[in-house]
Amino acid sequence: MAKERSILKRPLLTEKSTSLQEHQNQVAFEVDRDANKIEIKHAIETRFDVKVKKVRTMNMLGKLKRMGRFEGRRSAWKKAIVTLDKDQTIEFFENV
Repeated sequence: MAKERSILKRPLLTEKSTSLQEHQNQVAFEVDRDANKIEIKHAIETRFDVKVKKVRTMNMLGKLKRMGRFEGRRSAWKKAIVTLDKDQTIEFFENV
């Protein structure tokens, strides 16, 4: 159970992900870099009690940042876009 809780880090609430949620019934999450599609699907189905149709993942490379003459990189992370079955929704802000 602890593994399932550590797979999903946070939902991505951006303009693009909100548009995907409204028009195509897809939700975006930041997930653990070692998680695979099957683990992500299982974690979302158990945590939010929904039926997942499809999971797409992508590795996001950290941005290059400079501080004067020194340069470094932000941490890389993994994004998952989850397609839900019809009539299934995940509401992040129900009581706002």
